[in-house]
Amino acid sequence: MAIQPAAALDQPPAPFPSLPGKQDKPAIAVDLELVLAVDVSHSVDGYEASLQRQGYIDALRDPAVIEAIISGSRGRVAVTYIEWAGSRYQHTVIGWSLLDGRESAWAFSDALASRPITSAPSTSISSIIDVAIVSLFGNAYLGERLVIDISGDGPNSDGRQVREARDDAIALGITINGLPVLSSRPNPNGLGPPSAWLDAYYIKNVIGGTNAFLMEVIEFENFGPALKEKLKREISGSTEISLSVEPSDYSPQQVPNK
Repeated sequence: MAIQPAAALDQPPAPFPSLPGKQDKPAIAVDLELVLAVDVSHSVDGYEASLQRQGYIDALRDPAVIEAIISGSRGRVAVTYIEWAGSRYQHTVIGWSLLDGRESAWAFSDALASRPITSAPSTSISSIIDVAIVSLFGNAYLGERLVIDISGDGPNSDGRQVREARDDAIALGITINGLPVLSSRPNPNGLGPPSAWLDAYYIKNVIGGTNAFLMEVIEFENFGPALKEKLKREISGSTEISLSVEPSDYSPQQVPNK
């Protein structure tokens, strides 16, 4: 599965005041609205990106993950898959889709398997959070829970302060979970391997909201199994290994009412 340079930069997110309230429009009720936000910055080489993509493909076909999807009160969730890098690159690979069993989960997985993997410079966790907020409030679904699932191999290096974006999401009732990845492979950008403290960085700066949690992955070869376990817990709403993170001490700006 080849990785391709990004042909063009996606547009930055719309300002928060333009967001509709989740209750202000007709919508399909689901147990969960889930943004799968996947790091494709230049620190992730082609081999690592392929393992990461295959991990999502396999996880969405896993019987235990599908069982978690149908086990909720409504038996369905809404999912989108977004690749991200710097502050001006957030590419929606698969748009919002309703998953309500094996057929729809495999269809989403098959579509994901058919799409190329892109790559772009820099790492802006704050920008993917902002884009995910806009996406969650602009789709055709109304979920009992709103979750952004961020996987990545490095800290925020572009865009606004990540804790500000995290806190804006929490203020909107969104939970952010993390899947930080540590790899011993040489970094393609020549900056060395990821920081050993990436899990602590995600706890302090990235994850937050009701029942937020992270699962650290040591080496991309272990990404798939960790992701399956994470998605099972995330979709079912399990509080096991959960960690609630309170907003930072600042006043969010221009955040719409829920």
